[in-house]
Amino acid sequence: MFRDRDEAAGRLAEKLKSYRGKNPLILAIPRGAVPMAKIVADKLGGELDVVLVRKLRAPHQPELALGSVNESGWTYLADFAQLYGGSSDYLEGEKRTQMETIRQRRAQYTPIRPPIDPAGRIVIVIDDGLATGATMISALHGLRAMKPAQLICAIPVSPPDTLAKVADLADEVVCLEAPPFFQAVGQFYQHFPQVDDDEVIELLKEA
Repeated sequence: MFRDRDEAAGRLAEKLKSYRGKNPLILAIPRGAVPMAKIVADKLGGELDVVLVRKLRAPHQPELALGSVNESGWTYLADFAQLYGGSSDYLEGEKRTQMETIRQRRAQYTPIRPPIDPAGRIVIVIDDGLATGATMISALHGLRAMKPAQLICAIPVSPPDTLAKVADLADEVVCLEAPPFFQAVGQFYQHFPQVDDDEVIELLKEA
């Protein structure tokens, strides 16, 4: 469906071209979305930053998100969390682990400045795709509390039911493809390499 993240980002920027020249704040969910957000920010003439959220991993199935937590500590839990071993004690411990990761990433990614304030801004939140939507839900919830003028969720691909979950949290959702048969975000990219912290740090420095 997409050659790589660069192609997906170019197509998203085209869909978002009405925001060109309005100084939008482009926020990436690290790490995979950061190179994409840099492309979108450059094409729209916007600012680039990150929004830090982490999924709460299922025990013995770390790829499965039982929920997520954002930088403020607000937590979203999927309705199936308990079915996959998400007891209260387990989730509390997992939340502490992920909050520590968030603190470490903030110190790495923006060591000499605070996060860019989204208040009163057009804010576009980018990820390389949604599966359960857990991290995007936490990101949008946290950003809404900061009173942006407009809050947009922009992703290349998502299952339809996940789009419905995030729609109530954003003023606009831009999604290029919503296939009904969905297993993982990576299946929709021909080339989908890991993005490491060094690349994220370099892109934020350039911005």
